[in-house]
Amino acid sequence: MSAQASGEVRRGGRRAFWLLLTILLVALLLLVNAHLVYVAVGSQPDCVPHAKAAGEGGAFRAARPAC
Repeated sequence: MSAQASGEVRRGGRRAFWLLLTILLVALLLLVNAHLVYVAVGSQPDCVPHAKAAGEGGAFRAARPAC
């Protein structure tokens, strides 16, 4: 094998490594985001006591209470 062919194989191996690493990182990013969406859509917090009308209790109240 000549020195030029050896260098091309080495460069091709590096390129394949970085391409595989990039694909794995993008896949990980997509999986993490999919998990966040799943948790956000699937979770429903329990009702907590809060002011129902403006000026009642504290300064803050739910914009549109679910319960």
